[in-house]
Amino acid sequence: MKFLDCPPRFLFFTGKGGVGKTSIACATAITLTEAGQRVLLVSTDPASNVGQVFGISIGNQLTPILEVAGLFALEIDPQAVAEQYRERIIEPVRGLLPQSVLSTIEEQLSGACTTEIAAFDEFTSLLTDHALYADYDHIIFDTAPTGHTIRMLQLPGAWSGFLEEAKGDASCLGPLAGLAKQRKQYKEALAALCDPTRTRMILVARAQQTALREVARTSQELAAIGISQQNLIINGILPLAESALDSLAAAIVTREQTAMFAIPDLLKVLPTDRVALKPFNLVGLDALHHLLSETDTQYPASANKSVMLNAPTFSLLVDDIAVDGRGLVMFMGKGGVGKTTLASALAVELAQRGLPVHLSTSDPAAHLVETVTGTLENLTVSRIDPYIETRRYRREVLDSKGAQLDAEGRALLEEDLRSPCTEEIAVFQAFSRIIGEAQQKFVIMDTAPTGHTLLLLDATGAYHREFTRQAGQSTLHDVTPLMQMQDPKQTKVIIVTLPETTPVLEAVSLQEELRRASIEPWAWIINNSVAAAATHSPLLRERARNERNEIDAVADQHALRYAVVPLLTEEPVGAKGLRSLIYP
Repeated sequence: MKFLDCPPRFLFFTGKGGVGKTSIACATAITLTEAGQRVLLVSTDPASNVGQVFGISIGNQLTPILEVAGLFALEIDPQAVAEQYRERIIEPVRGLLPQSVLSTIEEQLSGACTTEIAAFDEFTSLLTDHALYADYDHIIFDTAPTGHTIRMLQLPGAWSGFLEEAKGDASCLGPLAGLAKQRKQYKEALAALCDPTRTRMILVARAQQTALREVARTSQELAAIGISQQNLIINGILPLAESALDSLAAAIVTREQTAMFAIPDLLKVLPTDRVALKPFNLVGLDALHHLLSETDTQYPASANKSVMLNAPTFSLLVDDIAVDGRGLVMFMGKGGVGKTTLASALAVELAQRGLPVHLSTSDPAAHLVETVTGTLENLTVSRIDPYIETRRYRREVLDSKGAQLDAEGRALLEEDLRSPCTEEIAVFQAFSRIIGEAQQKFVIMDTAPTGHTLLLLDATGAYHREFTRQAGQSTLHDVTPLMQMQDPKQTKVIIVTLPETTPVLEAVSLQEELRRASIEPWAWIINNSVAAAATHSPLLRERARNERNEIDAVADQHALRYAVVPLLTEEPVGAKGLRSLIYP
């Protein structure tokens, strides 16, 4: 494996949830210890299952992995450290500021950016603790900070009074409040990150065009701030031999090979490793030993047996939605789970039933939406360009809030406006212009804001101000988008996930965040399920068997109602292809 050639002291694994970062990080740790190295494995993944992988309880303490000589592990709980971090910042000003201001600050500090920085605050000590150098040859980090987080840490720590004076706006502003004392430590940690002799950033992705485009953006963002030592791992590739056994396997192989052939130029220059999809769960030492191995996998006897899945289909959800005749339907979920495709399928089906539908998406690719545009009666399609909307929103905030700031304050605001929440806010403000249509027709929205963003905007009044400005003197300004989303008679929120451990855990976290905003998800859709498809491939049958635990967890523990959509042999493009998701 190229990423293991002359490995530096620090190895960071980064990538979207569900791509296999934790498994590869654990397998790497074992490989290095078997070479006689002493290794510390650190996880900051909110959905961390390092302990589960090794079959022991780890937590926020150095724990020896007894079955692997020379290996120690540590799990940093991002939510716990974020809570401690928030309290450390807010406690000194309790009683000094109005409760309304405190509530706004608390919500400012409740987002993903704060959680990431709080976790980074914890493990920067590992990057700068020279005593550890004597104890460990390598420190492996499962989940690395984003370029946005690193840029924020590069800025001066002058946040004192920034929030209290209301110089910020409704985004992720505030996570660096009170960090002046850590300046020296952060500076040293950032120097280590940007030193190619000490740090290697390993980008993990799946063999999918959208996933590879996204990891290319991550690579570019990291390179722009000086992190040049990068490797790429394309994980979970279905072996070519499986394509001769099954039409579904053949279709998957074709899609993956096409994606890797069209890999972005930015990634072509990176040292790249390809890791084959395994039929087994990556739990236990034996499984981890085989993960990075290129030897043929031996299938258990169960791989010759088909998997029977009796689960609700998407068509049942569509029937329940259609009964209302109108309303707002919002698809939410992490990137890469298929929100755009499923939203488009619902829109096509409702339109073909004679119901008026407006489908709106902020998907940058939007190829499915373009396929159905103008081909169906009753269907209106609009595409919101995230880049244009975010640029407009940033300029608006800088011209208003930024006009009175000094150079340092403006730099802080500009970086805040680069956060992921900013795009979410800008896009949803564009969405809010069509929300009123849900009183007369179906409005289906692909890509929605998180509960944190909704609460943040509602707390600061930004939603109400923006909505009132756009609605003029109409009565619509009496209802904010958050109020409409909280009303189950007006809005149905559908969470989309995949039948894999990390995507399901991330969907659970999203549901908790929405409930914090008093929004109850109406249904879950488990997309791209092998268990719901017919397959003769031994490898895919084993994968299907492993999916059952995740599907059962959604059905029994997480969702009020749910549906399972099978992995299809053909890409669902066009009206006919989209309907195949509903009637496979």
